[in-house]
Amino acid sequence: MAASGDGSPFELFSSVRYDVQLREVAGNREYNYAGWNYRRLSPYYMLDFHRDRLLRAATHWGWEAAVAVVWGDDGLRRLEQVLNDAVGIGAQSTVPHETLNEPKRCKITLGHEGKLDVEVSSTPPATLACLFPLQFPSPGFMLGAGPPVSNQPISDVPGLMKDMRTAMGKQPYEVIVDADTTPSSVHTHYKTTRRQMYDAARQRAGITGPEPREVLLVNADNGTIMDGSITTAYFWRQGIWVTPPVPPRYAEASGSGGLDGTTRRWSIERIVEEDVIQASSLRNGEECWISNGVRGFIYGRIRLRASHDEATCFIVICCYLCYYLWICYRRYYYYFCNFTTTLPLFTA
Repeated sequence: MAASGDGSPFELFSSVRYDVQLREVAGNREYNYAGWNYRRLSPYYMLDFHRDRLLRAATHWGWEAAVAVVWGDDGLRRLEQVLNDAVGIGAQSTVPHETLNEPKRCKITLGHEGKLDVEVSSTPPATLACLFPLQFPSPGFMLGAGPPVSNQPISDVPGLMKDMRTAMGKQPYEVIVDADTTPSSVHTHYKTTRRQMYDAARQRAGITGPEPREVLLVNADNGTIMDGSITTAYFWRQGIWVTPPVPPRYAEASGSGGLDGTTRRWSIERIVEEDVIQASSLRNGEECWISNGVRGFIYGRIRLRASHDEATCFIVICCYLCYYLWICYRRYYYYFCNFTTTLPLFTA
């Protein structure tokens, strides 16, 4: 295991989705825009992009043995075989068929010496429409308030778009803006096992496990959105969907400081553009999208934390309200007591 600049050891990693329904995409003209999964019969989601990301990171650190393992077509086939062995695909497999039909998260790690490892765990199901969105609909569509594209008749909405709304419209992710900032570094650009900055952001947001919540990291240098803690984020700006800029190769002070993500790369090549997003420009309840290489694309809503001044003002108002209610209570209590004691007594 190699050491980072501060001496702590790390490996490269990438998490890929295993899903047997991805085989339905291969050669299916409805998904001719899907890329790897359209061209190749494979249960692994955008595997070529995962390999490319590992290769770029290994090249950056000069890990020659690691580069050799994932280089070229042989490297891609080798990676797929390692995944097959971990999942249990093959003639000699003893894994039950029903288990192989369940979607999985496969965490691939690559060490400087070229050793590939895979950890397999379960992951929720996702529709193909959410794994390969034809486009992100305009704000309002997921809430059932309009067409996915301005001036488009609702009758012309593609079936895949309707599938997205059915799957996610009623249960958007809560996307929180981090209360603190995070310095950008080589470890926020390349995906490595050094995850302390992401863990800290999730802890500040109160995210403790696999729940429908995400936190957006804010760049310590300029106050722009970097990334999500485990996702790429997309925002609606000036009539288009955009994501914070990230160069293919790490360069200090270049881009937003976010991750070179697989679904990010896929979406930039097809349905979104890059633009700087100031954290201060986000609005509470604003619609957004997030994505990663396991869950695909997910609809979300921004939730802003109250500022210190807002929280203080709220507390003061609550105190005054409680005091007012207490005064009213005492006044009416004494009035009621005095009123009942002065009532005439009636006898039969």
